[in-house]
Amino acid sequence: MLRLFRELDDAICRLRFNEEEIGLWLLKTEGDPDLVAAHDAAIAAHSASDWFAREVIMQAARTLRRLDVTARSLFALVEPGSCFAGCLMEAALACDRAYALDDPDRPLALGLSPLNFGALPMGHGLTRLETRFQHRPEAVQSLRKRVVESGERLRFDAREAAEAGIVTVAADAIDYDDEVRVAIEERTSLSPDALTGMEASLRFPGAESMPTKIFGRLSAWQNWVFQRPNATGDQGALKCYGKPSRPAFDWRRT
Repeated sequence: MLRLFRELDDAICRLRFNEEEIGLWLLKTEGDPDLVAAHDAAIAAHSASDWFAREVIMQAARTLRRLDVTARSLFALVEPGSCFAGCLMEAALACDRAYALDDPDRPLALGLSPLNFGALPMGHGLTRLETRFQHRPEAVQSLRKRVVESGERLRFDAREAAEAGIVTVAADAIDYDDEVRVAIEERTSLSPDALTGMEASLRFPGAESMPTKIFGRLSAWQNWVFQRPNATGDQGALKCYGKPSRPAFDWRRT
């Protein structure tokens, strides 16, 4: 798992700095969620006494925090064969939207592990589950009791995940491809700067810290939105507002 998160960290850096015009990232996984859960259980059990277990957790936490502050739109696609469980479930929770295929003939499973409850915090100190359930802390406590205190191997199918608020949309086999296609086309048609500002704000609700003030507020609105040509340039959205002309966007992102 340490190697996986190092490779993910490298991929994030390469996409951010070498592929500036790719504004939407689609995250997928493939594997056995039970193996991911078993890995997380072993890491959590030895995190207090083993340096390597701590190194794995710190690498995963740093990579996920880098994903949180990436100036890209992020969609998770949860499909049969996916292994969004435990530490990899954090990647789906970091996304702006998650789409799950609800097909009884090809079931999928999303899972939680002890690492989802404090070992991999966001920049403002909250877990991604606490951020997602900002106004429903009792939901997080209920999940924590089942996973951490009772040791339950908690699994959700697509419909259960949608009802629990773990994924954004659970679509059946007839609608899934169109749901994803329309979402992608919609997202990629909008101003990249406006999306960056909106996403950065929505990713960090609740308590603030210095990193979220810088990356989630100041950089997003002051640097990415109001000072870039997409807003204030000769063909920017603010200059064209109320005029019979369309803005011309620079699709590069930071």
